[in-house]
Amino acid sequence: MSTYEIKFSVNGNDEILAVRGEETLLRALRRVGYVEVKLSCEGGDCGACAVLLDGVAVNACLVFVAQADGCEITTVRGVGTEDDLHPVQEQLIEKGGVQCGFCTPGIVVSAKALLDENPEPTREDIQRGLAGNLCRCTGYKKIFEAVSAAARQMKEGGDS
Repeated sequence: MSTYEIKFSVNGNDEILAVRGEETLLRALRRVGYVEVKLSCEGGDCGACAVLLDGVAVNACLVFVAQADGCEITTVRGVGTEDDLHPVQEQLIEKGGVQCGFCTPGIVVSAKALLDENPEPTREDIQRGLAGNLCRCTGYKKIFEAVSAAARQMKEGGDS
C-alpha cells in the first residue's frame, strides 16, 4: 500500500502526516497523539469521535484522512482548557450532564458547532444538533439543559 503526505492543523498545531488512502481521520488523529478523539463504534453511530472539520462537526470515523488535507481540525482540547472552559463544558459540569465521560468530548464538539451556527437554539434544535451523539449514562435531559444554559451564558457575554 502506498502512502502520501498530507497537511492539516489540529487545535492550531500544524501536522504533516504520511497516510494511506483507506485510513480514517479518527485513526490518523489517534496515531499522532490526539487520543481525546474517542475510538468507539467506527461506524458513525455514536458520535464519540466528533471533531470540527473547518468548523463543521463530523464523525472522524467516517472521514478519510485524505479529505482533511489542508483543513483546520478542532478536537475537544481545542474547544476549551482546564483553566479556561468553554461555556458548554462549564454547563455540562454545572448541570450534571457528565457521568462516565466517554461520550463527553464528542458532545462538547457537537454542541459547540450547534451554538456557533445557532446561538439561540430551541430544545428541538438541541435534540437535532446532538442526535448523532449517544450517551448511555445521563439520559440526555441534563445534557440538553447544559447546552441551553451555555447558549444563555454565551448570549450574556460568556466565552464563545
